[in-house]
Amino acid sequence: MAGYKINRVTSDIKLALSELLREVKDPRVSKLLSIVKLDVSGDMSYAKVYVSAIEGKSATEESVKALNKSASGYIRRELGHRLKLRKVPELTFIADNSIENSANISRIIDSF
Repeated sequence: MAGYKINRVTSDIKLALSELLREVKDPRVSKLLSIVKLDVSGDMSYAKVYVSAIEGKSATEESVKALNKSASGYIRRELGHRLKLRKVPELTFIADNSIENSANISRIIDSF
C-alpha cells in the first residue's frame, strides 16, 4: 500500500514540477528544461530531480546550479500549495544529459 502512495505522489510531483519549471523567472534557468526522472525517498523527505535541457549540457548545468541555489525554496513552497502535501520533500536537482545523448544517437542513425 505504501508503494502505491509513493508512486502516486511521485507522479503528482513530477507533473507539478514540470509546470513550475516553466514559471521560474530566473534567467539562468532554461525554459526548455525537462524532468527525466524523479526519485522520492520512502518517507517522502527527500527527492532527487534529474533534469535535462535541449540546449545541451552547459545549459543543463547552469540551470541546475540556479535551481539548487536560489529557486529551490520557491519551488518547494509552490509544490506545497499546489499539492496540499503535509510533508513536501526537500528537492535536489541533478543534471542529466540523456536528451543530448538521444539527439546524438538520432543524428548518427540518420546519417546512415
